[in-house]
Amino acid sequence: MTLTSPVVQAPVVEAVSMQPIVAPPKKKRSIVVWACYFWLGAVILLAVFANLLPIAEYSVPVGGSRVPPQWGSLDLLLGTDSYGRSILSRCIHGARVSLVVGVVAGLTGLAIGASLGMLAGYFRGRTDWCLSLVADAMLAFPPLILLLALASILTPSVATILIGLTLVTIPSFLRLARATTISWSSREFVRAAKNLGAGSSRILFKEILPNIVPSMGAFFPIVIAALIVAEGSLSFLGMGIPSPQPSWGGMISDGKSAIATAPHMVFVPAAVIFFTVFALNQIGDHLRSRFDRAMQD
Repeated sequence: MTLTSPVVQAPVVEAVSMQPIVAPPKKKRSIVVWACYFWLGAVILLAVFANLLPIAEYSVPVGGSRVPPQWGSLDLLLGTDSYGRSILSRCIHGARVSLVVGVVAGLTGLAIGASLGMLAGYFRGRTDWCLSLVADAMLAFPPLILLLALASILTPSVATILIGLTLVTIPSFLRLARATTISWSSREFVRAAKNLGAGSSRILFKEILPNIVPSMGAFFPIVIAALIVAEGSLSFLGMGIPSPQPSWGGMISDGKSAIATAPHMVFVPAAVIFFTVFALNQIGDHLRSRFDRAMQD
């Protein structure tokens, strides 16, 4: 009788297909961007609730003439101007003018420019040629010269500045909307909508408009920054908001004659303009990198 040794079978190792797990890249959150959001939010809140803050009126003297910044009093924290008025109060109330002018003129230019740009980019042909010609002609004309001409013809006021700044912003929004519309109008879903019999108005407002809003919205803070600088330039030249209504550019103009003895009258409002414009540009770049689908594609 022969003994057969049991067959020892080696354990079968099942091959498991292991796919490498790659963690999604972490997006760097710059502290500069968040500081810009904080600064802009603080400026907006101070401007909105300026009347509720424990500060003096912007037209009421609170101390001596050209007092430098000092501790101990909130009204004297940033010093006083030539008339003894609080620079802190005037900067906060001046933010109202700059923000209102920038936002209202920017929104009006956005609405008009985006509408014309969508028509030019979608219909092309003569419509595109005429609108592009008008935009190029407006861009070729120096913006500051146009604003000075309007301010010299019309009475300097908030309405005059709004009209001038709106005219300046329309060509930029028109060209951006036109280029974005041309890009999106050649996509498959737009062709499918045309094949299904959708009209031009439905395609423009239902298919193309939602896709160009992120690009226009990301460009909007940068335009506001440029408008704030333009309003400050007009006020500095004496063609902006009339006194006693404060504006950042007007404060710089009032203090330029005393820059040697009281430099805070110039550097304080100039610093406010710098940080606000810098914050708007950083926020615009951040919004564009995050929401602009053209960059993500």
